[in-house]
Amino acid sequence: MRNIILLIAAISLASCNNNVQEADAFGNFEADETLVSSEMSGKLLWFTLEEGTVIEKNQVVGVVDTMMPSLQLIEIEAQKQKVWANMKSIESQMEVFKQQKTNLTIDYERISTLIKTGSATQKQLDDANGAIMVLNKQVEASESQKIALSKELQVIDSKKLLLDEQLSKCRIENPITGTVLEKFAEPGEMTAAGKPLYKIANLDKIILRAYVSGGQLHQVIKGKTCKVRIDKGKKEYIDFEGTVTWISSQAEFTPKIIQTKEERVNMVYAVKIEVPNNGTIKIGMPGEVIF
Repeated sequence: MRNIILLIAAISLASCNNNVQEADAFGNFEADETLVSSEMSGKLLWFTLEEGTVIEKNQVVGVVDTMMPSLQLIEIEAQKQKVWANMKSIESQMEVFKQQKTNLTIDYERISTLIKTGSATQKQLDDANGAIMVLNKQVEASESQKIALSKELQVIDSKKLLLDEQLSKCRIENPITGTVLEKFAEPGEMTAAGKPLYKIANLDKIILRAYVSGGQLHQVIKGKTCKVRIDKGKKEYIDFEGTVTWISSQAEFTPKIIQTKEERVNMVYAVKIEVPNNGTIKIGMPGEVIF
């Protein structure tokens, strides 16, 4: 009787174990991490973020020293005002020349009339004509100066735009909404353009990188949903629904992190499965997938 009870218990236990579906593939969770750097070199005047905090896209998280571009902007503005003053002076001078030309033209016409009656000489007419020609040259010279000043203004405006861009790059703007994974700098430190300041990733959706054999590839279809699970204690699992987002086009040897002695010569294909994350799944955690 005792043997029969033990046999029934063994069969029941085997039946329970069979209810847990075997996984088709194994892997580890990862996230699309972004390294954020400053676009300008200088001292970090302000840098407020902490590891583990969630920050929004385009949120300003720090400022690099803005003294140099700010001073250059002041200098540029002074140069621009000086050029504008010269421009106004030339325009006023041109107005004087035009009025003088109008007066000389009237004199020229009057002298032309007087010559007919013998009341003026040809020399007077020539002098009036020469004076008009001189004024024409002065007006042309003033026009050339005005054009040169306009070009100078364009150069100054271009420099101002460049400095405005540099000043905007002194602000460190967060590129994506996500969680700060690691921080590499502190306020008051010197930084350089391109030097990483912190690492961020969107953990609302996390990636399981798993590996399947060539014989399993027919089960793996991009865009297809599948079951992903993680350990909950020794015998239980937490299930998630994932979506296949990428399938490697090249085979590779089984990664060391999941290979067994018998699998060292096997070739597998990497796949990525996107899984909505409620905060339970952490980067580096092992996971299983059932297609």
